Formats: sequence, C-alpha cells, structure tokens
Amino acid sequence: MQRRFVMLTAMCVVALALSAQAHHSHNGYEVTVWTDLEGTVSELHLIVPHSWVYLDVEDDTGETVTWALEAAGPNKMIENGAKREDVQVGDRIKVRCHLLRDGSNGCLLGFVTPDHGDSARGHGVEIHWD
Repeated sequence: MQRRFVMLTAMCVVALALSAQAHHSHNGYEVTVWTDLEGTVSELHLIVPHSWVYLDVEDDTGETVTWALEAAGPNKMIENGAKREDVQVGDRIKVRCHLLRDGSNGCLLGFVTPDHGDSARGHGVEIHWD
C-alpha cells in the first residue's frame, strides 16, 4: 500500500513538472514598455492556455490593420474580474499591451477597457487580461 502511494505521488510530481516545463515565456514581447491601441474586436477566442483578441485598428494612413493580442486563459481573466460577456465581436475597446519585438502587429495584452457603451458589460472599466 505504501509503495503504491509513493509511485502515485512520483507520477503526479513528474506530470506537474512536465506541464510547467511546456509553458512558454513572453520573451517575444517588449515587456518594459506599454503601448495603447484602440479598435474594433473582429475575433475573440477565450481558450486555454491563452486567449486571443483580434483587433481592427486604423493606422496613420487610415487603413484598417488587424492586430493579434495574446491574453491569459479565461479562468485567469475571470480571477482578475473580467466576465465573458464584457467584450464581444464588434465591440470597440481600448487596450494597453506589450508589442512583439519583431515589429509585427501583435501584443501581449495587459489591460482592456470596453468602449461599447453598455455599462452592464463594463463600459469604461479597465480590466487586467493577463
């Protein structure tokens, strides 16, 4: 009985170590500088391990450019006070994020402020999404 317990414990430790090792870092992002973006949500994927928001942003020339914003998984966002219904496709939002180091249109999402006019869904309230 004791041997079985030791083996089960060892297997659990190995499984946890492997899952922790598989998680990637945020080295691709410039995490010392915040960037503000504002636009319309074109896609929203609240999935594990990381959620994604695709934001249509108007650039300096007036062209619409889609940005890929990486956020925490849904459970972490809920722990931070976000609700699934706070942001939906078609909503206007403001974000603060860390740009990708390679200069492409991507960010590590830090904070989201819904700007859709619906106070029941958090209009104007900044929430931590990472």
